[in-house]
Amino acid sequence: MAKKKIPLTKLGHQMLFTQIKTIEMTIKNTNLGKSKFFFLLLFLFINYQNVTLAKETVYFGKTVDIKILDKLSSKNKLIQLNIGEDFNFKNLVLKVLKCKNSEFDDNPEITSYLQVKDLNNKNNNEVFVFNGWTFSSSPSIQVFDHPVYDLWILKCY
Repeated sequence: MAKKKIPLTKLGHQMLFTQIKTIEMTIKNTNLGKSKFFFLLLFLFINYQNVTLAKETVYFGKTVDIKILDKLSSKNKLIQLNIGEDFNFKNLVLKVLKCKNSEFDDNPEITSYLQVKDLNNKNNNEVFVFNGWTFSSSPSIQVFDHPVYDLWILKCY
């Protein structure tokens, strides 16, 4: 059998057409890859922004749970305080200015800035019985020293 001879011009056109198709497909694939890469970067940027905003909002709380022990009657009471509000408990006025949860889950730490005023104390030189930071894991760092009451920070949320 004799091979069919294809004119050189027709063979050249077919090869040229094949090369053009290959180049067009390469350009389309490159453009598709560029757009996928752009959308991936956009997604990662938006996701990163959400994570950083979530971190900031999770750790600072708006409400604090405090347990107060009356040493004379040996009774304790759990109270919920909103940040910035005064709370009257018998002859004490409690005010929490800030509270913060720790960033680490393995050893939870709650810190809060607390002001306590004793209404029975008529000494004008001492406005607050306690004014400072308290730590839930070690209350002995900043001691709330009162003859009748003891307090502990339990939660910040």
